[in-house]
Amino acid sequence: MNYLFVKILKARDVPVTCFVEVKIGNYKGTTRYIENQPSLEWHQVFAFNKDRIQDTSMEIIVRDGQNLQAHDNVIGCLNFSLATDVPNRAVTDNQFAPEWHRLQNKNGARLRGELMMSAWNGTQHDDAFGSAWHSDSAPVSGEGIANTRAKVYLSPKLWYLRIKIIEAQDLVLKHENREPEVFIKAILGDLVFKSKVSSNKSLNPKWGGEELVFVAAEPFNDPLIVSVEDKYGPNNEECLGKLLIPLQNVKQRNTPVEASKGWYSLERHVVEGEENREVRFASKLYMAISLDGGYHVIDEPIHNFSDIRPTFKALWPGVLGVLELGILNASGLMAMKMRDGHKTTDAYCVAKYGPKWAKTRTIIDSLAPDWNEQYTWEVYDLNTVLKIGVFDNVHLQGIDGAKDPMIGKVKIRLCTLYADTIYTHTYPLAVLQPNGLQKMGEVQLAVRFTRSVSFFKYLWHYTRPILPKMHYVFPLSADQVDTLRHQAAHVISLRLNRGEPPLRKEVVNCVLDIGVKNLWSTRRGRANLARVMEFFDVIIAGWKWLEGIYRWKDQWQTTYVILIFYFFLWRCELILPTLYLYCIYRGIANYFKRQGDPPHLDAKLSYADSAHPDELAEELDTFPSSATGEVLRVRYDRLRVIGGKLVGVLGDFATELERLQSLLSWRDPRATLCFLFFCFFAFFAVIFTPPKCLVATIGFYVFWNRHPDIRVDIPMMHENFLRRLPSRTDCML
Repeated sequence: MNYLFVKILKARDVPVTCFVEVKIGNYKGTTRYIENQPSLEWHQVFAFNKDRIQDTSMEIIVRDGQNLQAHDNVIGCLNFSLATDVPNRAVTDNQFAPEWHRLQNKNGARLRGELMMSAWNGTQHDDAFGSAWHSDSAPVSGEGIANTRAKVYLSPKLWYLRIKIIEAQDLVLKHENREPEVFIKAILGDLVFKSKVSSNKSLNPKWGGEELVFVAAEPFNDPLIVSVEDKYGPNNEECLGKLLIPLQNVKQRNTPVEASKGWYSLERHVVEGEENREVRFASKLYMAISLDGGYHVIDEPIHNFSDIRPTFKALWPGVLGVLELGILNASGLMAMKMRDGHKTTDAYCVAKYGPKWAKTRTIIDSLAPDWNEQYTWEVYDLNTVLKIGVFDNVHLQGIDGAKDPMIGKVKIRLCTLYADTIYTHTYPLAVLQPNGLQKMGEVQLAVRFTRSVSFFKYLWHYTRPILPKMHYVFPLSADQVDTLRHQAAHVISLRLNRGEPPLRKEVVNCVLDIGVKNLWSTRRGRANLARVMEFFDVIIAGWKWLEGIYRWKDQWQTTYVILIFYFFLWRCELILPTLYLYCIYRGIANYFKRQGDPPHLDAKLSYADSAHPDELAEELDTFPSSATGEVLRVRYDRLRVIGGKLVGVLGDFATELERLQSLLSWRDPRATLCFLFFCFFAFFAVIFTPPKCLVATIGFYVFWNRHPDIRVDIPMMHENFLRRLPSRTDCML
């Protein structure tokens, strides 16, 4: 996009209480007001969108700040023609040198005062664009202007702080003559974790290597506080000793080796009268503490990683290429607020890949904003996801406690992109609401991945593990991963919220998918079942085709299949090559049916367009549920019906498995005896019969036994035998 830039530097020979006003048509930008300063220096840049300028001249007015209410507070002014007086600046050029301009009065007479300034035509790539005042944000003033700026943020460098508690010795109890219930409490910043109460209720308790894991961020400002607590009542706890450890002194573990263990002396506060004095005594705690840099600190869902690198930089893989994202524009956005009697939206975008967050500027009062901003990232793995969220800015008027609502979100998986190809596509924005899927508009993005390594190295990375080695040698449990992910998101949101302008917590949580509850959802259940059945539909279709073959529904087709069967039986070595050749054929055929644009939101796949409003209300309900009365009863009854069907399917599956077990369990002695006789004869048949003859005999039985002239449409012998086997269903209540 093209912009007109005006840079106001300083003035001389004018009152020291003045300010400068830049006016083009209906747009007006004002410098800050300077008072009681020896010199008048502003160094402010104003950027006017040329697509919205409807005037041919620019007026720069110097006003007296002491007479703000007076109509004639003009000290002097300057007039420029936008067509002839403003030069064009190329992106590669340095900035134009500012010049002193003599002020004039309204009649054009030259005055004594002078103003140093410069003006030029440029684009968004101009180095002055980022810090300039924008005409798009003209209705915003004061602190709200900072919230309209485009900024780039970096997530802090995160580590896993692992505490492995083994045992304690020589504890001193305040309340004696009882069995102590001792546990460990660890504090890092505002996070508090507690271990289980030791099963060894003595003065030398043991925990057997129980682990407490924190997420710590550099710089390490908060120390780790470990205390040994004694629980001697329902709500009563006594500190038996504590330990303060600066994280700078904790040993880093970047390779998959056991962390070193050690004895740590505890300190205890003893109260005597009204004085507190610190006493060092012989109680000790045996544990292992390490900062694990060999892990990737998980802050996103596992299936939506945007980065998989470990914390320790020396373990990073090589760069595969560069990802470029162009956030172009949006159209048809939903109005999110009321302003001056009309509905409007102040939209901005946030893009995240790896630790880098990019926030576009806020376009004020527009349902079709144009950003035209570009960002780049280094790519270390293709099995990652680029995330873009569109939000409405509600902090332009300085409203405290308000949250920026999400308009929509887009996810682009990098492995679906061809290298060195530009994808320009319009992505739908939608939000799931209790009344259904609400379309919020569209956003147009341009994405390109540029490969920077050889083609073979480019393909070799597919053979590498997805996560760093530490995740497989010392794996984290599923509960630990979920807890640590929320910890990491909390630490990141606190750090990014300290920026200027801040990247707010609700935005960070939305991009990181924090708050997405893993609770029951009828819609997601049906969608996941459909995804599973889509895979098995191919197998089911193949099974039905084979059933038609051995039932001779098409005699010519069955004849061809029999000939192919015996041919491959004669030339067994051709089976695998033929299978591989078929895969090549299917791959080439699907290449011409491939999707041109990267996959994006699919309302049909998600069953979002066909979900019942009550199902959506149940899915979006809080936990614990806020519903009461009849609504809650209907949901419970529906869940009972679905659960009953699942229980029935599980019961049928268990019955079939128990029938197979009963072949050798002698629950039905005659059936087991028959099976043993079958195994006896089958043993000699397999030993003395060539394998090809055996397979040919089985094929003859399958195909010719089902010929229409000789078959009987009743279940086959082995099916009847299996269905007669007993199960333990009759033993169930």
